Amino acid sequence: MNTIKYSRVLAASAQSRLRAHLKRGGLVAYPTESCYGIGCLPQHPLALKKLIRLKKRPQNKGMIVIGSSLQQLLPLLEKPSEKTVDMLETTWPAPTTFLLTCRKQPVLLRGKGRKKLAVRVPAHRQARQLCASLATPLVSTSCNRSGGRPCKSEREARRQFGRNVWVVGGRTGGYRAPSRIIDADTGKRLR
Repeated sequence: MNTIKYSRVLAASAQSRLRAHLKRGGLVAYPTESCYGIGCLPQHPLALKKLIRLKKRPQNKGMIVIGSSLQQLLPLLEKPSEKTVDMLETTWPAPTTFLLTCRKQPVLLRGKGRKKLAVRVPAHRQARQLCASLATPLVSTSCNRSGGRPCKSEREARRQFGRNVWVVGGRTGGYRAPSRIIDADTGKRLR
């Protein structure tokens, strides 16, 4: 597996403060392929609840988790087959999210009654860099109130969520549609 080195997205002091913010259950907004994403640490139950409340999102819907590489996402997942690993490594980075069988994860992360987790190594370089520099995957749901138009800029994210989230500046990737979601076992496209 190749090791990818990334330049810094944030200064070292800002990385340290953001890491502490996330560990306390804080939320972060950041640019992705098509819009700003908003997220938290994937295994922090209080942060997941805070995110769901802030977005006014139904609790039964699962969330997407992004990472800098497949390697960073593997601790969240049951061990995928070699065929699946080859497919993921050939596809990613891309605006394509795959549903994969996960290890026991908080219900708010995977969705009620679901055994699969939606994961992606994004095509957006800054989003990958953010996960690499923080040394953790991040929840990635569109930065908007449920049913509203997703934020396309740092300014919109700040206007909509104010002090409730740490906003990382940057530009979105210019894609018009959100990531595709594909069940890795069946190949069925869900979005």
